Amino acid sequence: MDDFFFARSLMAMSLAFHIVFAALGIGMPLLMVLAEGTYLRTRKPVYLELAKRWAKGTAVLFGVGAVSGTVLSFELGLLWPGFMRNAGAIIGMPFSLEGFAFFTEAIFIGVYLYGRSRLSPLLHWLAGVVVAISGILSGIFVVTANAWMNAPAGFKFANGKFTEIDPVAAMLNPASLHEVLHMTLAAFVATGFAVAAVHAFFLLQNPRSVFHRSALVLALAVGCISIPLQIVSGDVSARAVGHLQPAKLAAMEALYRTQAGAPLLIGGNPDDATLTTGYALRIPQGLSLLLASDPGVRVTGLEEFPRGDWPNVRLVHWSFDLMVLSGFGMLAVACWAGGLFWRQGPLSDHPGFLRALVAAGPLGFVAIEAGWVVTEVGRQPWIIYNVMRTGDAVTPMPGIAIPFAAFTVLYVFLAFVVFRLLRRQFLETATDLTVSTSD
Repeated sequence: MDDFFFARSLMAMSLAFHIVFAALGIGMPLLMVLAEGTYLRTRKPVYLELAKRWAKGTAVLFGVGAVSGTVLSFELGLLWPGFMRNAGAIIGMPFSLEGFAFFTEAIFIGVYLYGRSRLSPLLHWLAGVVVAISGILSGIFVVTANAWMNAPAGFKFANGKFTEIDPVAAMLNPASLHEVLHMTLAAFVATGFAVAAVHAFFLLQNPRSVFHRSALVLALAVGCISIPLQIVSGDVSARAVGHLQPAKLAAMEALYRTQAGAPLLIGGNPDDATLTTGYALRIPQGLSLLLASDPGVRVTGLEEFPRGDWPNVRLVHWSFDLMVLSGFGMLAVACWAGGLFWRQGPLSDHPGFLRALVAAGPLGFVAIEAGWVVTEVGRQPWIIYNVMRTGDAVTPMPGIAIPFAAFTVLYVFLAFVVFRLLRRQFLETATDLTVSTSD
């Protein structure tokens, strides 16, 4: 294994770790604000206690996310100097704006955590609103930079140099809107279902807990409202990818042959040698219908592109299917919750539903990880689509295996620390009899 492999592996591992905390950094402040807002409206102490507990979790996750995000910023310069030398002037603007959003969030998290006794209830809640908005904006600015890598715009490229740079046009590239929408909703979905699953687990042990019942309703509301919107945004994203990155779409769908009335392939084993996908569930004309609402439309297959420009078809296709499967699994749970709510029965009275919700808890983050594999691996071998290859951007520094091993240990340690802190937080919640029995 060469240094190029370790450079890509280190970046992939860092992104896979950080994106969990980035998503929670978008979703948890929203839950925190909803809990306190509900308290201000109803004056029920359980919602105030819920806001306090979620605020503590938000602070822990923010701190770890800040560490992992800082590591990523260093890795961009150290591992991909060719990319930063050429693209730094373009993506510098969204990253600078993300820095402003990050520091705003950090300031107001401090205000929110330590200003409760010094601010009026309304001002304190508004400080939490600023935290939530700043977290969302941080995600938006970072995603616009990634969208630019998938649909580069706002410059001219000649003789290996970027000229006539327009940072605003680069941020507002053709992929920005659908990527921002999809990732923001993904954060709400993943956080909502994960938090709901935790409280469902405790409700199975103590079905009479008002605290966990109230938390479940708020978290599940965020997840259940977001998941159908996410399914729609996924459809919009797939259509956009088909237009902007046809090779990526062909890999996502394991479509080797260009054809009219292209089938939708679910599962299967893509084989680059034979240009076939064995054992797949085929829906005739399904892909053409989904992409253009026309069952006879022509869809471009991988055969139209040089073999050296193909991504890893098997990995991209399986990751895409895993993302879609996870999304529809959560949609099924959301529909079940909607049916129970329609019948006006407390969700905590249905152990089968609570067990299903616990099982579905990780699916949001599984979908996020799989989706980013599709986004990043599907763009290969380009780091900037059709402009710069990944191999031309990597560092010439040897010995990347050593920092790869060191950062692997660091991330495992951070994950362990976060698990211990949040576990203690949830156990304190589970044993807080005053909160559990008061309304």
